[in-house]
Amino acid sequence: MSLEGRYDDETGVVRVGSDARQRYHDSRGYGYPLSGNEIALAPVEAAHLLFRGDLEAVVDDTGDRLEFRSFVAREPGDGFGVRFLVYADLRSRGFYLSPAAEPWVDDPPETDFAVFPRGKGPGDGEIGYALTIIGERTDVPASDLSDGVLAVVDEESEITYFDVSREDPRGSSENELPDRCGADLLADRVVVWDPPLELYEEAFYGQPLEGREYERPTLQCSLLEATYLAERGAIDLDPATVRQRGREVEGERFRRRFRVYAALRDRGIVPKTGYKFGADFRTYANVESVDDLGHSELLIRVHPSGYVFEPRDLALDVRLAHGVRKTMVFALVGENGVEWWSLERLTP
Repeated sequence: MSLEGRYDDETGVVRVGSDARQRYHDSRGYGYPLSGNEIALAPVEAAHLLFRGDLEAVVDDTGDRLEFRSFVAREPGDGFGVRFLVYADLRSRGFYLSPAAEPWVDDPPETDFAVFPRGKGPGDGEIGYALTIIGERTDVPASDLSDGVLAVVDEESEITYFDVSREDPRGSSENELPDRCGADLLADRVVVWDPPLELYEEAFYGQPLEGREYERPTLQCSLLEATYLAERGAIDLDPATVRQRGREVEGERFRRRFRVYAALRDRGIVPKTGYKFGADFRTYANVESVDDLGHSELLIRVHPSGYVFEPRDLALDVRLAHGVRKTMVFALVGENGVEWWSLERLTP
């Protein structure tokens, strides 16, 4: 026998009595208990039960009996449509999930849903991940990024899941720098004359002017590399002069990119241009020799801390990084330093 629910306009939940607690909450993780066997359902939970035919109707405050079509047509709450699609998708994959709010969840995350580990429910006290849901036309401010999963619903109702997490990139590429090698500043790069072999072959600065046929390379360095080397006294150029040239070439973007470049070098990571991948940098965490580099691990895109992401750009960056076996990391540059966030495709 199917049950009916009654919409409580004051609290915004659907109340279901009879044996609803045993039938829906205890066995399948819907809603939260009220007195006796009555439970309260969030609108998205009620919609899912209506969709499955497990709930016959919801009676609203005017006495109208709403079946699935009429209930969904009311679109209770902002973004109800995309939240229902993701809720139904995860339920079909065997997950229990609840609104990220009390009393559904104790100490809830500041997201849309709390998703429980497969085989567990709201009574087990363990959250698998916090879930945020948006449509493809909803921008994402960088300040809103949080550890968890971001589900993006596109215009054809397909869902893409992204694992979002803070990063702390570290490496072991540590090499001593030379002392004031001769260097010349050209238009948008620096040539380092007669540097020690290790500056290229072990520390991986620049590219040899001679190509692969060198005994002791003459290095062409980017303005980022040259600024870093000049600040540390490794080349005989004034750091302020090189930085100024960088600003003339790139504008404010150079300042942000240099802060990220220097932070990566200081963390034992070798950053090289990510141009061919449409990113600011590709990175190598453990460089011992340019003859044995292996694949770079990260693609890094640099943004100001107040940047606003478009979901399509996120999807493009993450897809590209995945296609070349790398992880996409966004470096957000603010007054207090650099925040690192990684995004990867996820299949729940």
